[in-house]
Amino acid sequence: MKVLITGATGLIGSQLSKAFQSEGHTVHYLTTRKNAIVSEENYKGFYWNPSNNELDPAAMEGVSAIIHLAGATVSKRWTKAYKEEIIDSRLKSADLLYSFLKNNPNNVEHFISASGVGLYPSNDEIHSEETTKTDDGFLAEVVKAWEVAAHKFEDLGIKVSVVRTGIVLSTEGGALKEMSAPIRKGVGAPLGKGTQWQSWIHIGDMVQLYLDMTKKGWEGVYNAVAPNPVTNKELTHQIAKTLGKRIWLPNVPSFVLRIILGEMADIVLDGQRASSKKLETKGFNFNFPHLDGALQDLL
Repeated sequence: MKVLITGATGLIGSQLSKAFQSEGHTVHYLTTRKNAIVSEENYKGFYWNPSNNELDPAAMEGVSAIIHLAGATVSKRWTKAYKEEIIDSRLKSADLLYSFLKNNPNNVEHFISASGVGLYPSNDEIHSEETTKTDDGFLAEVVKAWEVAAHKFEDLGIKVSVVRTGIVLSTEGGALKEMSAPIRKGVGAPLGKGTQWQSWIHIGDMVQLYLDMTKKGWEGVYNAVAPNPVTNKELTHQIAKTLGKRIWLPNVPSFVLRIILGEMADIVLDGQRASSKKLETKGFNFNFPHLDGALQDLL
């Protein structure tokens, strides 16, 4: 296969690129930095600039699937300007890809877009892909717009998959790295009430999911989460146990987090309990269905 990946240098994209190459597939990736373009036998970079509607046409040559992971991080203070950047980075990049495919001959059969479980309400209910209720916060707003942009590709006769991702556990970055750092120093603590649900997935399972979805042509919406979500308190204590540390500090109060992080505190104070049943029904096999095993492997 030949696949095109946006966001190929990110937490998931970098591991996914290696996985495709290890199986003998060719990866094309898009970058906004011309000095970051690499051209190897089965790993080739191409320039694009969604803000200026620039895309190297050679990037699409022979590509049968696009995996769209690009988007500005949400883990940065949400000023009004940065909120616009978070949304624009996802929509403008998707719109550029759509416009190119609509107006140029190509072999693309499958468009796979990252998304997030932040769409779901922050409560104790178990949310499947069929859940119609949505949260009213900024993250849900981002996800809704993100998914609308993805589903447009169906108008071109292209299969579309949407991957609603939970917390990706990896030692290379993301939530686990941020949470484990203070715990290693003996100053970790649950956040807010600690009862908010954390739907998580091991980076290895996340990469395998994208591989399976691409190779088997799965379409539709999927929750990319392990079968056993935990609360923030459980996650914090399990990380500490795995590291041989003790949690002795009281929970960090919500108001303190809101003072420090502003509206971005929603990321850690809200949480969704997402179901993995649809993936399991598809036959996807989680190598790390339980948190303790995932943390033992990573930490």
